[in-house]
Amino acid sequence: SAAGCCSLLWALPPGIARGARLALPHRSLLDSEGKYWLSWGQRGGRLAFRLEVRTTGYVGFGFSPNGAMAEADIVVGGVAHGRPYLQDYFTDANRELKKDAQQDYRLEYAMENSTHTVIEFTRELHTCDINDKRITDSTVRVIWAYHHEDAGEAGPKYHDSNRGTKSLRLLNPEKTSVLSTALPYFDLVNQDVPIPNKGTTYWCQMFKIPLFQEKHHVVKVEPVIERGHESLVHHILLYQCSSNFNDSVLDYGHECYHPNMPDAFLTCETVIFAWAIGGEGFSYPPHVGLSLGTPLDPHYVLLEVHYDNPTYKEGLIDNSGLRLLHTTDTRKYDAGVIEAGLWVSLFHTIPPGMPEFRSEGHCTLECLEEALEAEKPSGIHVFAVLLHAHLAGRGIRLRHFRKGEEMKLLSYDDDFDFNFQEFQYLKEERTILPGDNLITECRYNTKDRARMTWGGLSTRNEMCLSYLLYYPRINLTRCASIPDIMEQLQFIGVREIYRPVTTWPFIIKSPKQYKNLSFMDAMNKFKWTKKEGLSFNKLVLGLPVNVRCSKTDNAEWSIQGMTALPPEADRPYKAEPLVCGTSASSSLHGNVSLKLLTCFMVLGSVLSSKHL
Repeated sequence: SAAGCCSLLWALPPGIARGARLALPHRSLLDSEGKYWLSWGQRGGRLAFRLEVRTTGYVGFGFSPNGAMAEADIVVGGVAHGRPYLQDYFTDANRELKKDAQQDYRLEYAMENSTHTVIEFTRELHTCDINDKRITDSTVRVIWAYHHEDAGEAGPKYHDSNRGTKSLRLLNPEKTSVLSTALPYFDLVNQDVPIPNKGTTYWCQMFKIPLFQEKHHVVKVEPVIERGHESLVHHILLYQCSSNFNDSVLDYGHECYHPNMPDAFLTCETVIFAWAIGGEGFSYPPHVGLSLGTPLDPHYVLLEVHYDNPTYKEGLIDNSGLRLLHTTDTRKYDAGVIEAGLWVSLFHTIPPGMPEFRSEGHCTLECLEEALEAEKPSGIHVFAVLLHAHLAGRGIRLRHFRKGEEMKLLSYDDDFDFNFQEFQYLKEERTILPGDNLITECRYNTKDRARMTWGGLSTRNEMCLSYLLYYPRINLTRCASIPDIMEQLQFIGVREIYRPVTTWPFIIKSPKQYKNLSFMDAMNKFKWTKKEGLSFNKLVLGLPVNVRCSKTDNAEWSIQGMTALPPEADRPYKAEPLVCGTSASSSLHGNVSLKLLTCFMVLGSVLSSKHL
């Protein structure tokens, strides 16, 4: 009723209702039916939003710690009987909706026609209201809802199924695209992939890059999503593959991370592009491009598409992928990608039942110094970063040190969402110099797990990686570390292993309770408590690390195997031989755990040098 809305009505400033609409650079569809669109952009210390929703009732929008209704910051608005309204609410832990005593949302524009409601409003990034969520560079879980009736005096009616959540980054820099629309392009798209009737499928397909007679630069990458599959295609990763193959590897795709996945796929380790649902295309800066057509450039790439089919629909066939726009009008610099963090291996261990566990991967001073001094002593310039973990990941920070002094974080996401991953432009380019080092720091939550979580490729395994997009390109693709395994095993009481090592995972000899168990089974047999987990975490963060410092062809810079000390820590570090280095049957991300590896001699040299 009109009377019921009176307390919610806001008078608009003069002129706003006549159409003084805000120009907003970012736009995303929030639902799967095309009924709820969000646009947004930063205006100084305020963030402006536009909601365009197919309803003549109320529209709701908010920020939630985990995508659910509890403890959320919510705004409800609409137009009732020709008059606009907007109300700031919050919910408690029991999801009860309450009006916020401090109203922090300002209505800027409102319009309703026979089918749609459009409202625009702004709020401060930091309102100093305990019931409002701070908006930072981290991932934000926005929640949305709508109803066919307007909100009354008692508040909005229950929205039934007209609700949802989506992860976004609201403070992404605005990129002004100056690309000619006439640029040539080629598509890397799946061909009639049958989507299994299960919740999650990862599909991998290898492609050969078209042969160019001269150097080209890719200047933009766009998603190509089959119409109607916007909610099915969850994210897409594109990896550069290191080897040349027989073209027979191009004949068919395969489920990723499957035991029968072709070996050729395992050489594709470095992410060169990432797109996530809700994301837009990625444009390289005006002075940088991804080089194609020269001997140093990728010849083969692997497309990984994550399909999300929560209702187990049958008979779905997909043809989605990526479009690469390129030009012969090459730019000043070639882009490169460095994978920094924890080398993906079973030696990355996370105990069960932990509300918080921290892992660190080191891109060491020695590795960066050797590669940069040889290739680019004046440094490289990072312009975008992708932070990558799996389902237990809760937060990732990329820390940057210069001559032992910590600088401003290079990139961070304190609310990491595995289902929302894309390269984030830095607000300003950052230079990496000889004498710098990087630490990728990941927070995990394994409260719901009863067994160990291991580093690995599957989504139930974990990773802790940063992918740095930078220029000019140098001969460095991986700068990573892994903590020593034997001291981890000492923590659970292992005294001796069988030597020489002939099986993977290797087998324990003593004590009796672990005899003839693999090291994985032994760690799962150990009775983990939260207290033991915290002690183990402290131990692991102080252990010697084995280092990978890899060139484009998977050869290593000479400092491989050296260890490095985070500048702020006083830890006893000692040099170790490389565990499973370049001779390893290396998989995606350099995993050393998938097969009986050719690195046992190397691994054995590490193990035999230890006296347990």
